[in-house]
Order: sequence, then C-alpha cells, then structure tokens
Amino acid sequence: MRTRTVTPSGQRTNKPILTASKQELLERIHRIADPIKSFTLKVDMSPSVGAVFGGKVTDYPTIPGIVLFRRPAQIRVIGLDPVVHSTIIDMVSMGNDYRVSIPTKNLFIQGSNDAPATSKNKLENLRPIAFLTSLLINPPGPGEYPLLEDVSDESRAVYKLIFLERDGEDIRELRSVYFDRFTLDIIRQRTFDADSHVTSETKYSNWTDEGGVRFPLNIDMERPLDGYALQLAVTEFKLNPPDLTDEKFVLNPPPNAQIRVIPH
Repeated sequence: MRTRTVTPSGQRTNKPILTASKQELLERIHRIADPIKSFTLKVDMSPSVGAVFGGKVTDYPTIPGIVLFRRPAQIRVIGLDPVVHSTIIDMVSMGNDYRVSIPTKNLFIQGSNDAPATSKNKLENLRPIAFLTSLLINPPGPGEYPLLEDVSDESRAVYKLIFLERDGEDIRELRSVYFDRFTLDIIRQRTFDADSHVTSETKYSNWTDEGGVRFPLNIDMERPLDGYALQLAVTEFKLNPPDLTDEKFVLNPPPNAQIRVIPH
C-alpha cells in the first residue's frame, strides 16, 4: 500500500480547491447577469469552418468587430475589414427574426433564428442567436430547474450546474454551466436542442471587472451542428452605455442588394 498526492492536470499545485453550494453558484451567475442591461464590445474575431469537434477545420483570418447588445434580445454584430475597416458583415436580431448584410457580395439575408441553415458557405449561416447564446450566461428562467454536480476528478476540478426543463412527462437538459473550482469563475457553457444535441459550446477565460461586473475577455464559440466556430478576443467592454437606442439595431437592405429570404 502507498499514499500519493493527485494533482489535477494543468492546475495550480499550491492553490486550494474551493467549495460552493448550488445557491452560491447561482448567486455568482446573478452577479454577472443582473447588472447587464446593455453593453458594447470591440472584439477580434477568428472564424473557423469544419468539423469543430474533430476532423478537418479551416481557419480564416482574424478580423476586428463590434458587438452591440440590449436586453431582452437585441444584438448587432459588425465585422470589419482589417485594413480599410469597411464592413464585411453586418447582422442584427431583435427577437426571433434576424437580418444579415454582406456588402462584398451585395447580399442581404433575412429569416428567423430557428430556420434551418441553407448555405453551403458555413459562415453565411452565422446568425445573431449564436452570439446571444454564447455572450450571455443567464440565471435559470421560468420552468428551468438547476441541479449541481461535482465533476472533479484526477484531471480537473469543476462544478457543473445543469439546467433542466420538464416537457410533459420527460425531463431534458437545456444547458450546463461549468465552474473552475480553483477560482469559481465560469469556464464553459453548453446548450442543447430538443433531441439533446449540443447546439453551442462556449469556453470562457481571462475574466475581468468592468464597473464591478465580471466579464470574460476570451470567448470561444463552437456550433457543432452548424459546422463553424468563432473565437472572440474582447479589446474593449462598455457596460450599460446610454446611447444604445432602437436606431442602433435597425438594418435595412442596401440599394440594389440581392435579398435572400430563409424560409422557416
């Protein structure tokens, strides 16, 4: 018989593992989410296309971007040319409907966020709902029931909050939020569809404080069903700016643009 010390792989050896109850972890989510009424981000966006959970992946050049958000579900994402800073892509959603303008192709796309992806160009299937899902870490909503699981083992020290929903006689997992037990920062969020497929996997790191609110400066979004991923490096974060009016979320077709309507 022998005694040995097990150190989780990649973790800090001299830092103690923290403990927290389900309620304490929910309160941490509230402290992150509740103060946010709106925000603006300047980001560097690095897209990838392919089998993001294993297989061939094509990485595209990093481009600067701007993200505008206002509750409950207004979001605008603008991608810029890295040299001349002209608009490459501009997308808006104010609920379930979305609009995307791609000036370089004189293309304007509109439809609903839950409409099926139709373009062979995976990046043309990028929708504002992907950003909403990844940028926001929300407390449980109506009908969501949180369950705490300690998934720590020899390779990691992690808490997992599972958000469940009752659907008739069935109970299904809507999303899961993972906490690093060395810091209690959120490191990961997964969302699922009605068939339990992973619709979104987001990893968070480099958390910072802005006006007393914690926000991650590195956000890695993966959309396995859609076949693309997007890494966001936040270079500027403004909490609750006063100038985010309705006009900032209006996107109309440019003159003579080809309009493509995505059927539901």
